[in-house]
Parts: sequence; structure tokens; C-alpha cells
Amino acid sequence: MFTMRRLMIVATAVAVLSGCASPNPYDGQPQGQADGSSQGMSKTAKYGGLGALAGALAGAAINHDNRGKGALIGAAVVGASAAGYGYYADQQEKKLRASMANTGVEVQRQGDQIKLIMPGNITFATDSANIAPSFYQPLNNLAGSLKEFNQNQIEIVGYTDSTGSRQHNMDLSQRRAQSVATYLTSQGVSGANLSARGAGPDSPVANNGDANGRAQNRRVEVNLKAIPGQQYGGQQQGQVQQYP
Repeated sequence: MFTMRRLMIVATAVAVLSGCASPNPYDGQPQGQADGSSQGMSKTAKYGGLGALAGALAGAAINHDNRGKGALIGAAVVGASAAGYGYYADQQEKKLRASMANTGVEVQRQGDQIKLIMPGNITFATDSANIAPSFYQPLNNLAGSLKEFNQNQIEIVGYTDSTGSRQHNMDLSQRRAQSVATYLTSQGVSGANLSARGAGPDSPVANNGDANGRAQNRRVEVNLKAIPGQQYGGQQQGQVQQYP
């Protein structure tokens, strides 16, 4: 009988192999340090392990005649795919952190998603959707990254504080998000997997009751994540592609 304990062993083994198949993307840093974590497992190994466990469960369920064989196949295929995107995102995150240093743009890693937070003090003038002079360099750096790492789903979201009417803020945030999208595509970024939307005062990150909080809420966020159905790294039977 192929037990849950064996499934966990399969997942762990694939995770270890996935982590060993690619070097630590944070050269010169302990693994995990780039996102504030002190844990030793790299994102690549983490994604590979979670994917492997999911694949093992699916494989065991599908192959009723030989659950052990089905779980091993499922773990290898799904685990390799997950590790492939983990490595891809690791490399992009590393280069984004370098290119956005000292620009005022914050780079966050949230699971399998990279988030760039662009504060209002560098993006747009008050009540304007025209790109501010201080915003061009970060956008140019972002455009360069998105052309190099062009296998992302790109979501651009504009936000405002709560001052003024909701309708005005929704319209303003939409125009700001669209301005960013238009500029990026003018710099050669593909619009195939790019979207822009305005969220107005929704999802504040600080208190709108004071000036500092309102300034934090006036922002543009760019979310980078995997394209659904995309195969990362061109893995065939567990092979991991090394991204530049």
C-alpha cells in the first residue's frame, strides 16, 4: 500500500533534486536572505517540493493499478515544473532588486509572485496621470527586466488615498495604471500578458487619517506571476533549464 508517508518521502526527494539542479540564485548570500527569511531552503526547492507532493497525490489517484509508480511520475513532472518557475522568478527578483536600488521602488517576493511597489512621491504629481520625471528611470529599468524575463503575467494596479470622491479616485487610478502600461509597451514590453486596472482607495496599506499614511496609499503596484499553462525552463522529464 502506497501510504502518505511514502508520498512525503517522494516529494522530499524531488525537492532536494530540484534544489541541487540549480545553483543558489542569491550568490554570496545565505539562501532566503533576499526576502528577509532566515530559513535555509531556497524558493526553487520549496516550489519543487510542494509541486512534487501535489503531483504525487495526483499521480497516485490517477494510476489506480500501481499507485506507487503513478505517484513517482506525478511528483517528477509537477515538481520539476514548479521548480522551473521558482528558479525563473529567483533570477528575475535578483536582477530587479539590483536595478531598483536607490530608485524608491520596493521589490517584494510573495510566494510565487514578485511585487513592485512604486510610491506616489516618484510616480505622478497630485491629481495627474502624467508620468513624473523621477518615474522614468525606474520604468526604464523595469522595461529592461520585462524584456529580458518575458514569460510573466504582468498586472499593473493604480491606487489612491481616500481624499475626494470614490468615482474620481477610481478614474484617476485607472488612468495612472494605464499610463504605466502604455509607457512600458512603448519601450518594447509585450502587451500580450499585460493588464492595467485602477483600484482607487481600495486595499490601503496605511491609515488615510494622516498625511504620511495617505502618501503610502498613493502608489502603483506591478505584480509579476506565472502565465497559466506556461512551461518554465522547458523541462522534459525533470530537466532544469539554467536561465541567464
